[in-house]
Amino acid sequence: MTPADCEGFFATPDELAADDYILLDYYLECSGDPREAVAHFCAEQSTAQWHRVGSDEDLRPRFGARAVELEVLERDRPGFSYGVEPEVTAGVSACRVRIAHPHRNFGPRIPNLLSAVCGEGTFFSPGAPVVKLLDIHFPAAYLAQFPGPKFGVQGLREQLQAHDRPIFFGVIKPNIGLPPEAFSELGYQGWLGGLDIAKDDEMLADTDWCPLERRAELLGAARRRAEVETGTPKIYLANVTDEVENLIELHDRAVARGANALLVNAMPVGLSAVRMLREHTQVPLVAHFPFIAPFSRMERFGIHSRVFTKLQRLAGFDVVIMPGFGARMFTSDDEVRANAAACLDPMGDLLPSLPVPGGSDNALTLAGVHDKLGTVDFGFVPGRGVFGHPHGPRGGAASIRQAWEAIARGVPLLDYAAEHVELRAAIDAFGTR
Repeated sequence: MTPADCEGFFATPDELAADDYILLDYYLECSGDPREAVAHFCAEQSTAQWHRVGSDEDLRPRFGARAVELEVLERDRPGFSYGVEPEVTAGVSACRVRIAHPHRNFGPRIPNLLSAVCGEGTFFSPGAPVVKLLDIHFPAAYLAQFPGPKFGVQGLREQLQAHDRPIFFGVIKPNIGLPPEAFSELGYQGWLGGLDIAKDDEMLADTDWCPLERRAELLGAARRRAEVETGTPKIYLANVTDEVENLIELHDRAVARGANALLVNAMPVGLSAVRMLREHTQVPLVAHFPFIAPFSRMERFGIHSRVFTKLQRLAGFDVVIMPGFGARMFTSDDEVRANAAACLDPMGDLLPSLPVPGGSDNALTLAGVHDKLGTVDFGFVPGRGVFGHPHGPRGGAASIRQAWEAIARGVPLLDYAAEHVELRAAIDAFGTR
């Protein structure tokens, strides 16, 4: 690519119509001239060859991805951050680049969007083997083509009649191996203790030992009993993750028998399938995060998890469960906050999704999650913190609600526990953090 050719893949922001472009922030490491490497990068994910042989046409102005910002962070590194073949040991630069990609190239189709911005052209561009997609920004014109969440945060709160506080989930444990009868009793006890939502684990499918149909029937009945006994609405969140051809049928069977929200493992099933389910359903859709960590965990390669969060909101999820705070999830506090912001921050006219950072939570970790997020618009999703509580799931759920009462009243947890046996038992069982 000649220097003159390279210039066709660069532009200033004011040269482009903002509504016509998605903005993509990348980190990349390249060999040779960074400007030439970035030009190749833009070409590979858009026009590649930008004219026919024997023609003077130039397709780049309408269809080419264009670099609108390029910052060279480091020059003459001794090599790439990760081993690549063929190995380069000198002349490596680390860069941040913002690409304006014309969305006319793929339209409002998530599979085609992903093929363009994190497909072959992105990760196999000459001279730039180390790439991470850090963020994605959609113009209003593009977002207007997606309905987004059907219920969002406010719709979920209205369904539960739960305002001015977090939404309390509980992952029924043991998650795999129980028959529907035992499984539903655990959910029932959790609801009586104060859970808003009792949920299937993301790994619990429609199995022969715990069929979805029977599970939804028993948990639907248990949910209705709990609603009568507590005087508050409840949700049974059923996992319908399966082959795409089975999603609508599983949805219908689960909802008809008492599930009033559905869990889908977003990336294993595919976001296009989620859009289909969103158009069909009349209950909230909840995303879980399997298959995201392999793409996102490496600091300088892959796709940042907030990109997946934005895409899940775009596809129509009302709730996004994500890796939360704490060492177990291998996710920094800043990344958790970035994902929560991707759920809640303005995004065209799309409703906000409820962020649910999860991972080894219990009554003792609630205050930390609340403080780090700085909002009550989040879900709190213990598993063993409810279902492994010494007093059983009813006591475990009660300890969570008592922890929130202490937070809301500004009372130290240990002081509040002096008069609340369930919270005291949680402190004894789970530590004194």
